[in-house]
Amino acid sequence: MKKILYGILSLFLISCCAAALYIFRPELSGAANSLLHRGQEETAAGYEDGRRQAFPDSETGQTADMDSKNMENSISDADGTAGQDQGSGPDQTGGGTEDTESGSGDSRSSGLSDADALLAKDQNTGEKETGYQPPDRSDLSASAQVSGRNGYERVKEESVQVSKDTANQLGTGPTGEGLTFDVEFYPYYSMLDTTGQQLYRQLYANANALNPAFKPVAEVDAGQLKNVFSAVFNDHPELFWMDSSYTCKYLQNGPCVEIDLSFNRTAQDINGAKAAFDARANEITAQAQGLPNAYEKEKYVYHALIDSVTYDLGSEMNQSAYSALVNGQSVCAGYARAFQYLLRQLGIPCYYCTGYAGEDHAWNIVRLDDGYYNVDPTWGDVEGSRYAFFNRSDADYADTHVRQELSVYLPPCSGQAYRDLDSDYKRLEEVGLDESRVFADMQSYYGDCYNQITGTGVGDYTFTNVLEGEALLDEWYQNYQAEAYKQAYMENAMTAVGATSCQISLEIEELHGKRFLVVHTVSIH
Repeated sequence: MKKILYGILSLFLISCCAAALYIFRPELSGAANSLLHRGQEETAAGYEDGRRQAFPDSETGQTADMDSKNMENSISDADGTAGQDQGSGPDQTGGGTEDTESGSGDSRSSGLSDADALLAKDQNTGEKETGYQPPDRSDLSASAQVSGRNGYERVKEESVQVSKDTANQLGTGPTGEGLTFDVEFYPYYSMLDTTGQQLYRQLYANANALNPAFKPVAEVDAGQLKNVFSAVFNDHPELFWMDSSYTCKYLQNGPCVEIDLSFNRTAQDINGAKAAFDARANEITAQAQGLPNAYEKEKYVYHALIDSVTYDLGSEMNQSAYSALVNGQSVCAGYARAFQYLLRQLGIPCYYCTGYAGEDHAWNIVRLDDGYYNVDPTWGDVEGSRYAFFNRSDADYADTHVRQELSVYLPPCSGQAYRDLDSDYKRLEEVGLDESRVFADMQSYYGDCYNQITGTGVGDYTFTNVLEGEALLDEWYQNYQAEAYKQAYMENAMTAVGATSCQISLEIEELHGKRFLVVHTVSIH
């Protein structure tokens, strides 16, 4: 019993000593906490499935069909921080000092951690939810036409440890306090919790003011900051001067104490760059503005963009909308961010979506009046696939695209009304036929061939009809290979017209909707 009592007393004394140590040396508490977080590993797919309710319901929600100027109002500025002259240059009070403790090359994990990523959680489950159901990445495949047309680069963070003295040199810059971002146009903002949104506003305001270095307005670690930066970058293609990389400077005990943004060369003449950017964007949207509905506007912008941009993996600033709109050369990221910006100017919600399609890739999600659709303008800029990836559902994309990173929280795409209105293949009416010329089985097809020959008689001529579906096409091909057509209709037709010889050649053309035009060229005498 004495041993037990002595043991309890020893534990109590140890606890008291530890408590006193933390009271008089509070930095040790932070150091201990940092050790707990250092081991978190990067993951781009560690999200829980479910359904997010932050977006308008695809069945009952209304499409925002506005004119181009309305997007100026979808960000409201309560304290004037967003209204500063964006071309005024960096804030001269900014630091950017590279002083470090234990070397500047200390790299830390900056993954998207579910535990503390500043993502808003469902009030009931306590988990981040998404209605998107990702396909198995191993099942993805792309045709040779579009394979390799990627080029998206993930957000890159450099982490540098600094001293407390260095950290105290900076102010926060413009905080963006009072800014609001409409969820229908800025979905990544709505993915963050209150602290994340506060940091988002600050990042946006400082990028908007070209302030390269500032102190965060709220405590944030490297993993959390990566989510916030990604949200700002994904939501704002108009910040074309901001690169997709940044630096997080942190103290030994973990928190980030300085954020350094990186700007491309357009920041050196921001007013001239903006003028060129706006002129090209307005040239496209002015033509689309008078079209009758969001779908027609979307299609016009889609054509205008892919007709004026050349895919070039080595193009300058190719993660920006500027590369596509002004330079006319880009990769998937530039195509997608330009498309996002142009549709937003027309009042059509359009999101930047990132993921995997053979390689890291970027495309778009567009909201029309009946729901959301996937659009890949980069893969549409290929002969023969212009509409193959235009206004498609998640099911349509399941064998080619899978979302990753924060894009898994964008709304699922299940719209149908505008899903198959356009095609790279001709429609029935374009080849001069109607539904009466479409046949769903071989017997009906044979009967039509017999009627067309007996109705025309002997001579050299062509006639056409249409097969419904790939299964019937396969059966048709096998029957002609086996020369079953002779007994099925040709011999009887020759007898009926009094012919003694016949030659026939056949051509197949695929039409819209998996229908197949058959052109018969016959010489019957």
